[in-house]
Amino acid sequence: MIDASRDKWGDRLPRRLGLLSSIAVLIGSTIGGGIFRTPAVIAERVPSALPMLGIWVLGGVLALCGALTYAELGAMFPRSGGVFVYIRQGFGRLPAFLFGWTELVLIRASALGAIATPFAEYLLRLMGYDPGARAWTVHYVAAIAIALTAALNYFGVRWSAFVLNAATVAKYGALALLVLLAFGSGRGDVAHFTQTTGPISGTLFGLALVSVLWAYDGWGDLSFVGGEVEDPERNLPRALLVGTAAVVAIYLLANLAYLYLIPIQDMARSPLVAADAAQIVIGRAGVILIAIVVMVSTFSTLLGSLLTAPRIFFAMADEGLFFRAVARVHPRFETPHIAIALTGVLGVGFVLARTFEQLADQFVVAIFPFYALAAAAVFVLRRRRPDLPRPVRVWGYPLVPLVFVLSSFVILVNALIEHPAATGGAFGIILLGVPVYYIWAERHGRKRKETAA
Repeated sequence: MIDASRDKWGDRLPRRLGLLSSIAVLIGSTIGGGIFRTPAVIAERVPSALPMLGIWVLGGVLALCGALTYAELGAMFPRSGGVFVYIRQGFGRLPAFLFGWTELVLIRASALGAIATPFAEYLLRLMGYDPGARAWTVHYVAAIAIALTAALNYFGVRWSAFVLNAATVAKYGALALLVLLAFGSGRGDVAHFTQTTGPISGTLFGLALVSVLWAYDGWGDLSFVGGEVEDPERNLPRALLVGTAAVVAIYLLANLAYLYLIPIQDMARSPLVAADAAQIVIGRAGVILIAIVVMVSTFSTLLGSLLTAPRIFFAMADEGLFFRAVARVHPRFETPHIAIALTGVLGVGFVLARTFEQLADQFVVAIFPFYALAAAAVFVLRRRRPDLPRPVRVWGYPLVPLVFVLSSFVILVNALIEHPAATGGAFGIILLGVPVYYIWAERHGRKRKETAA
């Protein structure tokens, strides 16, 4: 096997993602089925128009706080694995291992399944079938979609980046077009923005925020491919900020368009709110158009997730915290091919065994403790390693990272109160990684001694 030499940041993968491709990776990994599915959930949990819009603003602010914080970390450590590297640098190997462990057994496979399922449902609908009556067909089509996107990433970053760039432009443009048609049609009513249909519960507001953060999730995925970004000290922070801001802008505009066309009480009963909005302004053809847009969105998000997530397992193996074979770089395609194959197999297994709700519900509560921990590494590194070069510093430090960390904690506590079984189960899986880490560390240490002898 030909092993690529390490660059000055210590990474072995070729840096082929420029600024525009990096922005496309972030946007493509974020805009999936969330903006097309979650508005109905938000409207049901927050039955008042302005607070409902406010929760999308709040979610966007938190995403931007996270992106601003990761801009400093990404410029300092432009390595494959991103969040894994930030946690290891700030808090050591055990917390970093727990992140990789949770990504392996829970987070990433669940995310892949939750992304692939809407793709399969809309594909079947376009073919004239009822997805609800063909549940197992949905599972199999979703599994094929995961396998296909894994194969694209296996054969090279350039292939997947090309498809991702094209798909990102298409879905972002489609959402922008829907916004323009909505407000240009004159078929809505500005009075919808002041409607209230019920009281607002603090706990339901918190759960709605979890759903919003699911829709925004993806802003941190670019960090996972930090080892493949060209001129990373400049391009990685810029891509994080520009890409996240672009997602926040289009999400807020899309929700304004939905609410302009559809009263909030009807939105709460409209799981396909984008299709309903398009039907109002375009007619029946709008439903077909949105179905195609959702398929493009979910497929490209799936592609982006299978581009970024395997780099976590690659980084773990490169640090000696996972099987060494997973750190291999393909001699021809120069990709972490074993890590990609492993991620794809796990995603296929999860989507064949679990429903969309089971896959999506556990994702946010499992990943946000680590998002917060990685952000908190900024404080630790500022204190312990003031000598480290910092090409970019967090704007608004210390308030911006503090807001992100504290907000993540509040969201997780609220989720634990409202859904103790599911949230507690996710936390239990995280803690199960502690004995696994010590078993692995002992085994790995023994093997190193035997090799040295």
